[in-house]
Amino acid sequence: MSTQARSEAVRALLGAYQSGVPVDPLTDQYDGLDVDDAYAIQVSQVQRWQADGAVVKGHKVGLSSAAMQRQLGVDQPDFGHLTDRMFHLESQPIDPSAFVAPKVEPEIAFVLGKPLAGPGVTVAEAVAAVEFVTPALEIIDSRIRDWKIKLVDTIADNASSAGVVLGSTATPLSQVNVRLVGGVLYHNGELVGTGAGGAVLGSPLNALVWLTNTLGARGVTLQAGHVVLPGSITAAVPVAAGDVATATFAGLGSVTARFSKEGGVK
Repeated sequence: MSTQARSEAVRALLGAYQSGVPVDPLTDQYDGLDVDDAYAIQVSQVQRWQADGAVVKGHKVGLSSAAMQRQLGVDQPDFGHLTDRMFHLESQPIDPSAFVAPKVEPEIAFVLGKPLAGPGVTVAEAVAAVEFVTPALEIIDSRIRDWKIKLVDTIADNASSAGVVLGSTATPLSQVNVRLVGGVLYHNGELVGTGAGGAVLGSPLNALVWLTNTLGARGVTLQAGHVVLPGSITAAVPVAAGDVATATFAGLGSVTARFSKEGGVK
C-alpha cells in the first residue's frame, strides 16, 4: 500500500469522526491493504489526536473471543488505543450523537500499577504489574459502513474503539480469579448476555500478556495507570439515545452506561 493511499485512508476515517458519516470498507477501496498498513493507519490517527491535545490512557484488545476470530477468519486478536477523551463517568449521560453505530460490551478492565514492557513478558510478570481490576463497559463503534469489516478494516479503525465507562469499585487481582468471574449484561433492564472471563482467550490475563508483547515488539510500553480492556465476555449489544446498559460481575460489582435522550445516533 502506498504512502499516499495510507494518507487517504487516514483522512477518510478522521473525516468520519467529524461528520458521523461512515466510509466504505477500506478493503473494498485499497488493494493490498495488510495488517502492517492497517496499524500504520491507526497510529497516524492517534498521532493526529495527540497533536490536538489527546492523551493515550490505555489500550483495548479486540477479537479476543473464539467466536469473533472465527467470524473474521483470524487466529489472533488485534489492539486499539484509548485516549482520555474516550472515558465517560457513570454519573454523566453519554451523547449518542457522538457515535455512528455504537454497541456496548462488558469487560473486566485491568488498571496497571507499574509499566509493562514486552516482548517476552510472562503471565506472572503481568499479574505483578496489575494494581486492580474493575467492571467496564466498552463502547465500540465502526466508522466503516454497516459494520462490514474484515480484520484490516477494524485495525485501521482503531480496533472499533469509541468509549469506555469504568466502574467505581477496585478489586486487587489477588482477590479474584478473572478466568472464572461470571458476568451479565442488561440492556434497558432486560438480560441480554451472560459470560465469564474465560471467554477472553481462556483468561483476560492472556489478553493482557498478548497486548504487552505485541506492543513491545513495536517499541511501545504499557504505562502505570493505563487501562487495558482485554475483551468482551458476551456479544456486543447496539445502543441508542435513551438506552441504559449495565454490566454486573460476580465479586467485582457493576458498571452502568447511560445514553442521553437528546439527539440521536448519526
